Amino acid sequence: MISRITILGSGVWGSALGAIASNNGHEVRFYSRRTQESLASVIEDTPVIVSAVSMKGVRPTVEKLRNLQIPKDVILVTATKGLDPVSNFTPSQIWQQAFIDNPVVVLSGPNLSKEIQQQLPAATTVASHNLTAAKTIQEMFASEVFRVYINDDPLGTELGGTLKNIMAIAAGVCDGMKLRTNAKAALLTRALPEMIRVGTHLGAEAETFFGLSGLGDLIATCDSPLSRNYQVGYGLAQGKTLEQILAGLEGTAEGINTTEVLIQIAHQEAIAVPISLQVYRLLKGKITPEEAVKALMARDLKQE
Repeated sequence: MISRITILGSGVWGSALGAIASNNGHEVRFYSRRTQESLASVIEDTPVIVSAVSMKGVRPTVEKLRNLQIPKDVILVTATKGLDPVSNFTPSQIWQQAFIDNPVVVLSGPNLSKEIQQQLPAATTVASHNLTAAKTIQEMFASEVFRVYINDDPLGTELGGTLKNIMAIAAGVCDGMKLRTNAKAALLTRALPEMIRVGTHLGAEAETFFGLSGLGDLIATCDSPLSRNYQVGYGLAQGKTLEQILAGLEGTAEGINTTEVLIQIAHQEAIAVPISLQVYRLLKGKITPEEAVKALMARDLKQE
């Protein structure tokens, strides 16, 4: 049984994951920019390294670890949701490219950090092409209040948690404009096939998006004021500027960067992303929330 784990990133998400592992009896070490110990000492003899850094911190973190030449049997777990603006890669693709011989596991699900810190019931997914590694991480984090499932589609698991952040911005706009239940139900119902369309085009399995990391995370993030991406959309609907919203935000709203990268991908690959496109235009200040809603409602009629 693994008794030690190192978590890179001590924000609310990294701290929540650390609390789960600690409650399960594991020794938890943290590393962040504020840590006085060196990265080399923190990961020494650690069989599992969990990355809970923001998207912009993934590549610098990967480079630091590459310089330390970690053993090939160390399991690398990525709990970051986002897309790299340089390569369009997901975090797990960046990790696997850098550490070809190490097992890489994606951890993603409807996991609002503050609820997990309160030890409220939750579930998540760990996914990897190496199911032995996935099962190891499943056993490490599973508890009476945190149920962990496994699958072998890390890309789909990761994209579900990443793309729903864009939809959470749209959901925040919907609630901020007080469009009520019918409009939001329509939005979320159309959001899922848009996520699936992108995911399958990029190589993910459609079925994954109906699980915890897709539909589950979509529901949680699009219906909770605890979601930073939801807060962004809600603030925009109330007439605040993006700068004003970000100034009062606790943590990073990854959906902003994800939207920009996704529109690049959609343009290059000719993928229809009508909801994401309106979110992009709204974030860029090209349209108002009212114009975004009007544009979606005025689309050509078609079969569902």
